[in-house]
Amino acid sequence: MERIAIIGLGLIGTSLGLALKQAKLPNVEIVGHDKDPGTASKAHKRGAVDKTHYNIHGAVEGARLVIIATPVMAIGEVLDALRTSVEPGTVITDTGSTKGQVLRWAQERLPEQVSFVGGHPLGGKEESGPDAASPDLFKGVPYCIVPGKGAQPEAVRSVVGLAETVGAIPYFIDADEHDSYMAAVSHLPFLLATALVRITTRSPGWREMSKVASASYRDFTRLASADPEVHRDICLTNREGIVHWLDEFIKGLYELRNLVKESATAPADLEKALISAWQERAKWLAGVTPGQQEGPSLPRASDAMLSLFVGERLAKRMRELQERESGKGKTKSPRGRP
Repeated sequence: MERIAIIGLGLIGTSLGLALKQAKLPNVEIVGHDKDPGTASKAHKRGAVDKTHYNIHGAVEGARLVIIATPVMAIGEVLDALRTSVEPGTVITDTGSTKGQVLRWAQERLPEQVSFVGGHPLGGKEESGPDAASPDLFKGVPYCIVPGKGAQPEAVRSVVGLAETVGAIPYFIDADEHDSYMAAVSHLPFLLATALVRITTRSPGWREMSKVASASYRDFTRLASADPEVHRDICLTNREGIVHWLDEFIKGLYELRNLVKESATAPADLEKALISAWQERAKWLAGVTPGQQEGPSLPRASDAMLSLFVGERLAKRMRELQERESGKGKTKSPRGRP
């Protein structure tokens, strides 16, 4: 019987176990380990693992695939423990939200006879722990795969198979690209939500302000409810990428600040920025990839379809702005006036 070991039985580890059990893999035993015996017990009771072991060495004994689903900063310690515990040919993967540091740890700490293939399933939720786990957490989401140096092809295929078995879509990506992209679209949103909670709740007016904080505030700050330990580790292992995107956000926020400040005399500039952001988000939600369409219009359809898609008033303003933009570049006087 083949053994799969899952180290770390929180939200991700337990969800992976549940998804693997749901797939009814023949002749496969799933063994789990967590540093917290209570967490391990909950995962076992939920049916995510066939059994648990009180230490890592016992959990990975005879395992052909080891999945590390701990917070990122704990992965290095787990790799140290696995160095003398796994057999040659074992495939080790992780689920961490940063990849560059994890791959460096694996390169430094694992024997050559072991293949490390970095992984990052992009499913998640604000709640943490095995009670929040679901076998459907990864269905239809990208599963980033970042092979370590020297990883054997069959090891990579094993992790691809893991991703497909739990319903995810394998997505190969370079470690540095992964960390930069995640800093922008995953780590930065968490920090922005955290910043808003901090500045509002520390305001002298929060007592009264909290009474009128409703859907917009709740939706924006939702990510601030995510596991602080997980995001602390993300910041520690992806400082450069996160600081870069924080700087970019500060620039963008200052641009908006100036547009708002000058809106009394230049309201069209502010409106253009707001509509542009609305438009780009609509493209993303519609699955339109960059470069798929030419020109500023969205969607490329009749005026009637545009109005149906965005509403008549916004569609009219979009057309006006597009016409204004298309007029730029035409013959102008020496002073730059039409």
